[in-house]
Amino acid sequence: MNGLLPGRPVSLWMATAGTTGYPALDSDVDVDVAVIGGGVAGLTAALALKRSGQTVAVLEAARVGTGVTGHTTGKVTSLHRLAYTELASNHGDSTARMYGQANQAAVGHIARTVAEEGIDCGFRRVANYTYAESERTLELVRAEAEHAARLGLPSTFTTDVPLPFPVKGAVRFDDQAQFHSIRYLQGLARSVDGGGSFVFEESRALSFRDGSPAIVTTETGTVRAREVIMATNVPFGDEGRFDTRCYLHRSYIVASRAEGPATDATFIGADEPMRSILTAAIDGAGFVLAGGEGHRASDSGDPASRYGRLAAFARERLGAGEPAFRWSTQDVMPVDGLPYVGLLSPEAKHVHVITGLRKWGLTNGTAAALILTDVLSGRNNPWAAVFDSSRSAPASGNSPLPGAAAPAQADPPPRGLTLPPPGAGTVLDLDGGPVAVYTDPGGQVRAVSAICTHLGCTVGFNSADKSWDCPCHGSRFALDGSVIQGPATKDLVARKVVAQGEEPRAGQPE
Repeated sequence: MNGLLPGRPVSLWMATAGTTGYPALDSDVDVDVAVIGGGVAGLTAALALKRSGQTVAVLEAARVGTGVTGHTTGKVTSLHRLAYTELASNHGDSTARMYGQANQAAVGHIARTVAEEGIDCGFRRVANYTYAESERTLELVRAEAEHAARLGLPSTFTTDVPLPFPVKGAVRFDDQAQFHSIRYLQGLARSVDGGGSFVFEESRALSFRDGSPAIVTTETGTVRAREVIMATNVPFGDEGRFDTRCYLHRSYIVASRAEGPATDATFIGADEPMRSILTAAIDGAGFVLAGGEGHRASDSGDPASRYGRLAAFARERLGAGEPAFRWSTQDVMPVDGLPYVGLLSPEAKHVHVITGLRKWGLTNGTAAALILTDVLSGRNNPWAAVFDSSRSAPASGNSPLPGAAAPAQADPPPRGLTLPPPGAGTVLDLDGGPVAVYTDPGGQVRAVSAICTHLGCTVGFNSADKSWDCPCHGSRFALDGSVIQGPATKDLVARKVVAQGEEPRAGQPE
């Protein structure tokens, strides 16, 4: 246990992946395509474009795989809980079929890439299940199984579900997969780098200019390219266009040590609270993963309690011990249920976006990358219209419009200099505005502006992950104010919390 929280606060994949050491961009580079983001969408597109004869440069703000892809479950599947009845109801069977075909093709593409590039990432074929524990959800999964089968997907309904607790039935998709997500990305990066193409790490893209050439700027260099792909989970520089069409969703995972071989199946529940389950074997060690506890990033809640409930589920329902690792992730959820792939805006000429991967980024991100590879290579793609970024879509109602004031807070930050106790953080209202203040376990105070550098919302303290998180558009910042996750591209400004001649009133240690 880690205080009140179980496990090390790092994803299983990051803890076992090893490190990469690609250089930072420190000059000006000319390539055919610049790719912003070193996750599954960006690196898949980069390798596919390189294979088609184009040169690419990947700009990763941190290290390969340390973003959303490094915080997934590792499931590679076209069965996305109850997606097909939902999509068919909202968009019709044709759209649901194309979505399924795109994701099923992504499973096959990943399998071929692992084999062709010799990527050692523990890739293995498994069945994937959406299971029901109640009579109500039993009817839902039965309908999903029948509908998915009619769409041509590898779907069956079954009551034989290999879980250690009773369920009433499940949708089963055969010949799906799972893998070590970061090791897969590291393999993609190795294949991309070289031969006139590049992978740059610690190279955050700060801005871009659409044109001929298009230009992407970092602190220490620029990339000039014919085309730009923005594959950053949440896009930046879109003037809030996707903020009104998507919302950020946060979910949590715990991974516990497990005895015995990994099972040839992965699972997700149709009931609430939703639970995602799988086992993994890494370097001879077995793990059982339990995920769930999802909520909109803008919703309040206690992360420690969420991790605690997942740990209890893993212990009581799966026979797991205490978690060895715990982590959370944020995914972009499109309001209409379909990812966005294509030009960044109606005015864009050479800047393309991949976003809204609806928590199934390993396959949706792969499919999106293949769509853009075809588009940028002058080929037709059968799925492009379904994922089209220019389609009309309802607003999420979750975000302020560009330039709008930050949402009002139910409880404004307290005024004054009463500091949080060691290990805690809070936002204080000082003369210069809201200040995010953290007191480390040794009593040292760190303070940064609490105004998110994206669109001006006020960040809040994440006690479980020890970060400052924006509730409006999902940007996350480290305790020193540095950007962890965009759309923000600029760090929070350092602040002082003690005026000259004043002494702060420190809280008591917990």
